[in-house]
Amino acid sequence: MSSNVILGTATQQNLLALQQITKQQDTAQNHLATGLKVASAIDDAVSFFQSQSLQNRATDVTTRNNAIDQGISSLTTATQAVQSVVSLLQQLQGIVSSAKTETAAQRAAAGTQFGTLAFQLNQLVNDASYQGLNLVNSTASVLKLQFTQTSTSVLKVAGYNLLLSKVLTSKAGGGLSKVAIPAASKLASILASGKFSTVSNKTSKFDLAYNTLQTIVFTAQSDAQALGGNVSFLQTRLSFGQQYVTTLQGGSNKLVVADVNLESTNLVTLQTRQQLSIQSLSIATQAEQSVLRLFH
Repeated sequence: MSSNVILGTATQQNLLALQQITKQQDTAQNHLATGLKVASAIDDAVSFFQSQSLQNRATDVTTRNNAIDQGISSLTTATQAVQSVVSLLQQLQGIVSSAKTETAAQRAAAGTQFGTLAFQLNQLVNDASYQGLNLVNSTASVLKLQFTQTSTSVLKVAGYNLLLSKVLTSKAGGGLSKVAIPAASKLASILASGKFSTVSNKTSKFDLAYNTLQTIVFTAQSDAQALGGNVSFLQTRLSFGQQYVTTLQGGSNKLVVADVNLESTNLVTLQTRQQLSIQSLSIATQAEQSVLRLFH
């Protein structure tokens, strides 16, 4: 005699339905607990790896955005330094202009003041460094920013040399170094000596110094404008990058993040179906028992 228990078709169908409902409930509860509808490649390989690719891209862009943000700070530091240099150059102009009508003693004091101010200008330029990069004391300095890993989109900003010892003695290079007048120490000596020698019938060395300092001011202002233009561009690029990251992360979430409202509704529906299946199973079992009683 067999000891196997043979269930009726209706009972088997209801048991299978209950097993399926329980499995679906477990899935819905896991989605609600983790907040993910795709937690691994086993759940949905295509969605999982697409989401991972988008997230990796967002991470890379975020890293680039951080570099852009730091680049903005470097350029802002340089721009502020140029603006301060312009202010000091204008003060030097004032000293030169005043010296034309001063006494010998006053000119000697003016020469000392000129030399001191020139020294402090150089100190300011050398101090204008951000994270080890100084864009205003050497034309060899370069700010390089690569916007994405997947393209060759790169911005390079060459530095300027605003050191007074450089801009007053050389025509080579860029920025203020395009302008040449006597060295700062020589200008200070001219002021101190009070010699009104002329380079032409109408222009004294004082006028030459003043006019050349004015040229340097104009050049410095042009440099500041160029640096400021790069700052504006990078701010626009940074804003785009931040929005892009939001889009990438949103796309990644659409692929793997569970809809809490939908999962909650599914769970309630499954619980209702489970109750109905249990009742149906009970009815099927009672029917089978009724048939068995006929054989007693």
